Amino acid sequence: MQSKLLIALFAVLTLTACQKSQEAAAPAVDQAKEAAGAAADATKDAATAAADATKEAATAAADATKEAAGAAADATKDAAAKAAQSTADTAAAAADKTQEMADKAKDAADK
Repeated sequence: MQSKLLIALFAVLTLTACQKSQEAAAPAVDQAKEAAGAAADATKDAATAAADATKEAATAAADATKEAAGAAADATKDAAAKAAQSTADTAAAAADKTQEMADKAKDAADK
């Protein structure tokens, strides 16, 4: 009987100790939950900021590419215009030379 009483007393003391441990751990568990929530919020904010920065960088790169393409198109257009002018000048010079030779041939035929 005495051993049963000691076992029951030991069980009651163990149960009391467990309850006290749970009560003592409760604030730490609550703080850990709050910290985990804050960390999740901070991670979400950081991810959103990173996504926004990536979007801005992509937009800036697209704009720079568009401007570079426009500049390249303008340079190509200018080069083509210069080449066309040069070709026209050469053709005009050739036409003048041909006319000159035709005039000389006509003069030679008239003699």
